Amino acid sequence: MLSFLGNHWALDVLDVGIVTVLFYKLYMFIRSTRAVTMFLGLLVIIGAGFLAGFLGLHGLNWIISSLKTIWLIGFLIVFQPELRRALSTLGQNPIVRPFVSRTRVSEAAGTLVSAVFEMADSRTGALIVILGGGGLKGVIETGTPLHARISEELLLSIFQTRSPLHDGAVIIQGDQILAAGCILPLTQDPRLSRTLGTRHRAALGISEETDVDVIVVSEETGTVSHAKGGRLTRNLTRETLRATLAAAMEQQSETS
Repeated sequence: MLSFLGNHWALDVLDVGIVTVLFYKLYMFIRSTRAVTMFLGLLVIIGAGFLAGFLGLHGLNWIISSLKTIWLIGFLIVFQPELRRALSTLGQNPIVRPFVSRTRVSEAAGTLVSAVFEMADSRTGALIVILGGGGLKGVIETGTPLHARISEELLLSIFQTRSPLHDGAVIIQGDQILAAGCILPLTQDPRLSRTLGTRHRAALGISEETDVDVIVVSEETGTVSHAKGGRLTRNLTRETLRATLAAAMEQQSETS
């Protein structure tokens, strides 16, 4: 009866144990939902399939196999909310969370790069602050709170010249836009070139006071610059900006 365990009995016992735990967790998850009756129906179909295979009823076995496929598709359609909640719960697990966080941050960095160079091509001025280890509560309070997921469309709409928020800075933490239209302090460094506008001076000013990365798009030239620690790097390429943002946003997600 236990011949299926073979010589690798330890691995087989582990396999059986894992499957048992998974079925138990699945039962605990669905027992208080409408999915429980559908799950019991699946067990009946599986049992009938084993019986049909054992008795050599090939036609019946084929029909039952088809029913299992139809049942699975129906389960996915009917119980989308429950499955979404289960995946969300899995993503919040401490073991899984770091991998999910890195993926989301990487996607946010890519979205941000696309939006920045879209604005650079159209010479749309922009000022974007990526939070580091410290907070900017005082600065955030000067703007309009958003708490929205980063998207290219949202960033482009914020910095449109007709937008009431386009003159201020956007504050980003992880993959979230915390606020827009924020007022930043200007640098007082007398050595700066007079060709630098208000956005660049604001980027340097906030980077001198706290641990942030600031991206500036020049309205006059369409160039992209990066400020950190009171230093300004100009004429960034798409690849350089992507690497800079990925490092900054991943570091911020690790410290948050």
